[in-house]
Amino acid sequence: MTFTLSLRRPFVADHFHDLPGFQEDRHGHNWEVEAAVELDGEADEPAFAGSLDAWVAAVDYRLLNDLPTLAGRNPTAEVLAEQAFYFLQGAALKPSWVKVREKANYWALCRAPDPAGGGR
Repeated sequence: MTFTLSLRRPFVADHFHDLPGFQEDRHGHNWEVEAAVELDGEADEPAFAGSLDAWVAAVDYRLLNDLPTLAGRNPTAEVLAEQAFYFLQGAALKPSWVKVREKANYWALCRAPDPAGGGR
């Protein structure tokens, strides 16, 4: 039997925007990531928690612009949701979606493609 589990983690990070059309000085946020994955059983829960915690550890209290995985990209909530989604996939998990909150009223969600042909 499979089930969907979601976990949420807070993190703190600075960033700035310095690409044409979107420029903003360095500033920080109290971010939040939430992810849902399809699991084959309860035994897979620790792997999910550990993988999400590892992703958070890589971004927590960092200047996001300095991360090699974000080189050349504005570190927005959309980009971070995509990065976390791929990180979980790389950990042999099956994420359904990843959501990153940058501000109280600003979330970005990255989801698995629809098997019928939809995109992220």
